[in-house]
Amino acid sequence: MSRLLTFACLLLAVPVLGVLGSWIGLDAASLQVLRHQFDTVLPEYALNSLLLALTVAIGVALLGGATAALVALFDFPLRRVFEWALLLPLAMPAYVLAYAATDFLQFSGPLQNGLRAWTGATGALWPDVRSLWGAAALFVLCLYPYVYLLTRAALSERAVPLMEAARLLGAGTARRVREVALPLARPALAAGVALALMETLADYGVGAYFGLSTFTTGIYKAWLVMYDRDAAAQLASLLLVLVALLLWVEQRAQKRLRFSATRSGAVHAAEARAIPLTGTRAALAVLVCALPVLLGFVLPVLVLLRLVWIEAAHGEVGLPLARFAQWAWVSFKLAGLAAVLATSVALLLGFSLRLRESVALRLSARVVSLGYAVPGAVIAVGILLPVGWLQERFPQLGSAALVTGTLFGLMYAYLVRFSAVALQSIEAGYARVPSSIDETAHLLGASRRRMFFELHAPLLRRAGLAALLLVFVDVMKELPATLVLRPFNSDTLAVVAYQLARDERLGEAALPSLAIVLVGLLPVLLLSRSMRPDAAQR
Repeated sequence: MSRLLTFACLLLAVPVLGVLGSWIGLDAASLQVLRHQFDTVLPEYALNSLLLALTVAIGVALLGGATAALVALFDFPLRRVFEWALLLPLAMPAYVLAYAATDFLQFSGPLQNGLRAWTGATGALWPDVRSLWGAAALFVLCLYPYVYLLTRAALSERAVPLMEAARLLGAGTARRVREVALPLARPALAAGVALALMETLADYGVGAYFGLSTFTTGIYKAWLVMYDRDAAAQLASLLLVLVALLLWVEQRAQKRLRFSATRSGAVHAAEARAIPLTGTRAALAVLVCALPVLLGFVLPVLVLLRLVWIEAAHGEVGLPLARFAQWAWVSFKLAGLAAVLATSVALLLGFSLRLRESVALRLSARVVSLGYAVPGAVIAVGILLPVGWLQERFPQLGSAALVTGTLFGLMYAYLVRFSAVALQSIEAGYARVPSSIDETAHLLGASRRRMFFELHAPLLRRAGLAALLLVFVDVMKELPATLVLRPFNSDTLAVVAYQLARDERLGEAALPSLAIVLVGLLPVLLLSRSMRPDAAQR
């Protein structure tokens, strides 16, 4: 079993190895292509990606850090509501927010039309939202919860009791925040920003819809427009290096975060008092916390509902419900199958790692855990490269038809991308199971099979359900790999929403977009429930 799991883990690493292997054996033609990229498109891709990443990093750090500090350290009206409401934008994929923002803010949108009718102005009242800076603002609204979540947890567990001690020693509010809270929150802030940047660099929907030239859109343009797989692979490898750097930063920050954790801080966090805010300060705190929720979730949902209502009022022009049901069924089928497979792999890996069967398996599992950080565009290219190599040398195998003509390639991509999500949930579940239980089972002569099914499985029920749910929702929202690898007549809600929005049929794109958002609410509700104080004591 250990050898089989090790082989499965290495199989999931093939796409990354395929992309990196594109640099091996470069011939004169490949070097010419690479030189041409450096002279033409690569500087623009690098500059746009860098500007987007820097803007998003600053934005999510400020917005996520400010909201986390307010909720964790201060007491003001509606604070309990904002504790979970600030997580709602996690349910809104960036490309869906881009469709809603474009419809609402564009020249012919309801906001500009209403303002022109009210003021008598003519022409555009502001620049087009479909720009680099518009994309950065949308990413900030969608991704700040990563920073909020980690920073709030760090501040609640460590900064609150220490700030209470500083208050008893006579330190003022400003000094407590500056010298106690901010240094403790720095590792969590860095980890959250790194996660947000990985999502930003991996995005394809917003960049393609806004017409941006970034690494991800360049990969698809090289593969699908110019039919140059070498150029696509080289761009994918550069993006992979950037993501690996961010992953290193995130893991380093998480280690510092765990090192600074103390059991006493967690025990006394509930006893420490938050700083009360009144008057203007309380109103500003409510405003700061309310704006990202309104702009990142409430307003986009209202815009999508308005578009659906308009389409329903013109039923003969709107999206056919029969086709929508077919797309929804395909999405649920793919997401359900991928969730079951990824969770099964994670359970087997988690159990084997629990038994500490081999060093090779532990190293292979770490490779699998990196999969979520790999962008879908890189995975798609990494799958198609070795498939193309096999097809050229062994055409009788029909490897290309197997990968692109069936669900095999898509399921493979989903497992590469999302097995890490399931494994993280299962490992977190195992962390709550004392190892003494296993020792007792061994002494009683229980076999490994019986130990797993009769002892571990009941204890891992909640972790397994969480893994299923998280992978299911991630697959429902996934766009880049699905767009390339899906078989004929297997469009998902994400692909259909992107295609309709690309054709400027935003009204018809609203219904599948809204369905994706509603499904995305499930893990957000689960996460907000698990973060409640009473949940931690169960």
